[in-house]
Amino acid sequence: MGSTEHGRVSVREFQANGSRIAASEVEAKLDQGNIQEAEDSLREGLSLNFEEARALLGKLEYQRGNLEGALRVFDGIDLQAAIQRLQSSSSEKPQGKKGRTQNESASGSQHAASLVLEAIYLKAKSLQKLGKFTEAADNCKRILDSVEKIFYQGVPNIQVDNKLQEIVSHAVELLPELWKQAGCYDEAISAYRRALLSQWNLDNDYCARIQKSFVMFLLYSGVEASPPSLAVQTEGSYVPKNNLEEAILLLMVLLRKFSLGKMKWDPSVMEHLTFALSICSQTSTLAKQIEELMPGVYHRIDCWNSLAFCYSGAGQNDCALSLLRKSLHKHERPNDLTSLLLAARICSEDSHLAAEGVIYAQRAVNNARDQNEHLKGVALRMLGLCLGKHAKVASSDSERSRLHSKALESLVAAIKLEPNNSDLIFELAVHYAQHRNLSNALRSARHFFNQTDAALDQTARWEQGPLLRLKAKLKISQSRPMDAIETYRYLLALVQAQKKSFGSFQISSKVLDDKINEFDIWHGLANLYASLSRWKDAEICLQKARDLKQYSAAVMHTQGVLSEGRGQNEEALLATINGILFEPNHVPCKILMGAMIQRVGPKFFCAARSALSDALRIEPTNRMAWHCLGLLNKQDGRISEAADCFQAASMLEESDPIETFSSIL
Repeated sequence: MGSTEHGRVSVREFQANGSRIAASEVEAKLDQGNIQEAEDSLREGLSLNFEEARALLGKLEYQRGNLEGALRVFDGIDLQAAIQRLQSSSSEKPQGKKGRTQNESASGSQHAASLVLEAIYLKAKSLQKLGKFTEAADNCKRILDSVEKIFYQGVPNIQVDNKLQEIVSHAVELLPELWKQAGCYDEAISAYRRALLSQWNLDNDYCARIQKSFVMFLLYSGVEASPPSLAVQTEGSYVPKNNLEEAILLLMVLLRKFSLGKMKWDPSVMEHLTFALSICSQTSTLAKQIEELMPGVYHRIDCWNSLAFCYSGAGQNDCALSLLRKSLHKHERPNDLTSLLLAARICSEDSHLAAEGVIYAQRAVNNARDQNEHLKGVALRMLGLCLGKHAKVASSDSERSRLHSKALESLVAAIKLEPNNSDLIFELAVHYAQHRNLSNALRSARHFFNQTDAALDQTARWEQGPLLRLKAKLKISQSRPMDAIETYRYLLALVQAQKKSFGSFQISSKVLDDKINEFDIWHGLANLYASLSRWKDAEICLQKARDLKQYSAAVMHTQGVLSEGRGQNEEALLATINGILFEPNHVPCKILMGAMIQRVGPKFFCAARSALSDALRIEPTNRMAWHCLGLLNKQDGRISEAADCFQAASMLEESDPIETFSSIL
């Protein structure tokens, strides 16, 4: 190393105060264990005081890899004496002609104190390397405590020796790492906050590294950080309530620094932010951050794909699919596998988009041939789901049958590649059940339960929602409506608890759909109260459901049931018509509309038959549709056809599901 006025280690010699000593002479004394003689040589030869000489000797031992020897030397340093010298020099103010002399004196004192503080820092590093993390952290903390005593108003960005600033910056960055290695996580959190909230005059690189390290600790350590103490909170400032909020705040600050040109682009910042915002279901916020990035950070296609995933996660599938159509254009990246799979998944949720989804899924299957089996299995699964959804809007029975066969073929092919995929096993079971292939449905269902632990007491609280909703419907089927009401009330309590668990973040309806669907709870309660003729309670619950999903055919169907129960037949018919306008393939609305039109009189039998036949075209195994069509044929004098319809309804009743299969997937 180079030399300075107060001495630094060189490869061959020490230099200080105009004098020099051969490094080999000092090393020889150290090799013989004569620390005192080596120290005396430096003090006399270079005009150094005790602490300065010891600091140089310890640094030499550290660089030679003799950590135990370095610690023996460092232990004799009086840190308090160095602090007092630097305190007195930092309090001096240059005036008049004496200014230069006083500045030189202050600079000299800072150089001397820097040597001592560096010695304590190297002592901490030595202890760290020897696995003595708590002791290392205590020594590192001594450095920062000492600097705060010297500069009680914070480290200024002027009048500070570069070497001193470098030591302070290193110590600030090291301290939380030492506490983490010692397993003292509360102290680590305090050290991180002290590093970022105190005035250490850190440059942007140091500050960014500390912020990112703290983010990783908050997100992945599993340690829940307590809120910052009141001492560091200022009036009107935002105070994070939990790890997630604090991590997101720090990541936002880092992105802001990048946009202002204060730091280089670090892709890991966006990766951590993606994780943080995804787990609290704020992908719409993530989309905004991506959109605000400077042009050129991401390729436009990567940007489109990232935004598509964000919008899909936020439940904005129309926006997501629009972006994916752009990225999958033949002149862009038409064979990007993840984009094809996401596009297929989005299309698989809408029967009117299912045909487009089949195209994406088939392209994904073709492009996954040369890749791992998992992705090919996912592609086949998406293909099966899209084909099954497309079958619901098929124009003919033969076309529907063909699509169902191809859907089953794809799902079976997928499960051969992923035999332990519980979601896929479940979907195959539902597919069999929808078409009353009960033996295969039961076999797949048993396989599913063998793969998963579906017991309520073994399920995370948030994941109990679908099971509890099914439990409520079981209670209804057992003619135990009051038990079902209690189950629904418990579900509502879970919804409220889930909302509170996300702190200040607003939870989207899409997220609730994945865990506990509040709309389904209120809608289920409305139907239950309607079946009990408790019209007022039913109306209250239905309004709650309507507030969550205004344009819903399911809501309009229940409104039709309520109106019919009250004898308001015109209002009931209007509600079912509106429901069909919202969702043209909504089977319950078609059945209710057909049944109501049938009661008007023989003149309207044709319209009623059309509505019921349409319902059966969409859902051939709907028991209620067959029953209503049988009643219509009986009234119309078609006794033979009525008998066939009643027989079909009777056969289907034996396997009629408590929960509709279409609502499970």
